[in-house]
Amino acid sequence: MKLASVTVDGVRRAGLVGETERSITLLATAVDDVVRGAPPGERGEVLPLSEVRLESPLHRFNRDVLCTGWNYLDHFLESRGRREGQDPVAVPERPTFFTKGPDTVIGPTDPIAYDPALSVQWDYEAEIALVIGRDGRNIPEEKALDHVFGFLVANDVSQRDLQRAHGGQWLKGKSIDRTMPLGPWVTRTDSVDLTAMQVQCEVNGQLLQNASSAQMAFSFARIIAELSRGMTLRAGDVVLTGTPSGIGSARDPQLFLCDGDLVVTRASGLGELRNTVTLTDLSREGEGAEPRGEQ
Repeated sequence: MKLASVTVDGVRRAGLVGETERSITLLATAVDDVVRGAPPGERGEVLPLSEVRLESPLHRFNRDVLCTGWNYLDHFLESRGRREGQDPVAVPERPTFFTKGPDTVIGPTDPIAYDPALSVQWDYEAEIALVIGRDGRNIPEEKALDHVFGFLVANDVSQRDLQRAHGGQWLKGKSIDRTMPLGPWVTRTDSVDLTAMQVQCEVNGQLLQNASSAQMAFSFARIIAELSRGMTLRAGDVVLTGTPSGIGSARDPQLFLCDGDLVVTRASGLGELRNTVTLTDLSREGEGAEPRGEQ
């Protein structure tokens, strides 16, 4: 089962994506509520998926997006000597966690905000995300997947110079508004092969990241078990599970995102995100981010 959020006639609706991913059946209950245990409600109109606008499946967050760093060993190793003050760092024996603000989240085709006045190092990070479907604390690893509602695709777009400028910690350089595509829908756990999910990122048609979830240092279950030690995970929490090697800041020469770049992020069985990097004025006071061409 794949649950999506769409805009139909200017109204946000939930829907059940068809097996061929060409149609969507509208539902009475929002995806955020279904994830938290509400029944989907009555099924309504069936529409071609091409005639509706896909939004981020989730938009009502309990807290910051929870994230896992350095979960692919090749990614950890590729950045050695390039962390600008963070090296030397020992190979992690337990998952590394950080958070990013929920205002980063955008939909599967929305523009990625880009403001070179804020940062000149906008980097891509393809990731598999999961959403918690049942509350829990101190969850045993063998029961961890029972607490997962489903999986999504994400891109943890990061501003590397902002990471370095604020003590080397990750929050600021990963929490810029409207920069993290999420979606295209939530795929239920029982519909996914968790042993070998291929995660990829293309920029302007060039494949830059390509790895299997089998390469993760810490499994989905281990991430949940470690994260929930003494800390309650709530239904609706989104957890990113790490990016593989191939990031722009670790390349020689380095490769960063620019205005107009098309970023395609996919994971096998979970769908695809297609987002264009778009020049945006993030210096404006107040809510939201305005594309520079529309001021």
